[in-house]
Amino acid sequence: MIDSLVQAGKLLVSGDREVYYITLTSLKFSLSSVTIAALFSLPLGFVLGFRKFRARKLVIAALNTLMALPTVVVGLLVYSFLSRSGPLGGLGWLFRPQAVIVGQTILCFPIIASMVHSALSKTDLRLPETLITLGASQRQVFWMTLREARVAIISALLAGFGRVIGEVGVSMMLGGNIRWYTRTVTTAIALETSKGEFELGLALGVILLVLAFLVNLALHGMVRYER
Repeated sequence: MIDSLVQAGKLLVSGDREVYYITLTSLKFSLSSVTIAALFSLPLGFVLGFRKFRARKLVIAALNTLMALPTVVVGLLVYSFLSRSGPLGGLGWLFRPQAVIVGQTILCFPIIASMVHSALSKTDLRLPETLITLGASQRQVFWMTLREARVAIISALLAGFGRVIGEVGVSMMLGGNIRWYTRTVTTAIALETSKGEFELGLALGVILLVLAFLVNLALHGMVRYER
């Protein structure tokens, strides 16, 4: 065990090309999926927070259900759509970065939407009405409201990022764990550990812990700054 830790440290210090390529691939997939999910989840969270409509409770229940879905189930559903016999098989995205990003987007979408909805529900309901009275457009009301709840929204984005950076099911099933192409930190750890290559697995595990620590540090820093 000690020898494995020493070798893992050497891989990190020496700047092993494969270790850092895998790390950058994970970051690229995770940041892309969070960005895409935010484009849809932020407006949905706004609507759920300030609009009353018939299917509102049904949508909230659906989001809560999606939050509890195992990653392998999401991977299986996306795989069935992107496989050659699936309705979207013609895109040729399976075992490519696009497939991983789609799967991870589905994973973090309900988390971001639910947390944004929860944050906006605690915002003064008179805020949108006041902004409209002052002549603000719907778009301006949307952005001003998000600005008021920016700490909670950033927390939601970071939670979504934490969800996808550490998942393994979607990345393995949709990306195929292809070396120098779709291999992520988590899939590489699973592969190298099964092969008995504990040094590389430990090095990647340390990187994953550092990323999680930095995400939490950024969150606490923003909350402290707002106070």
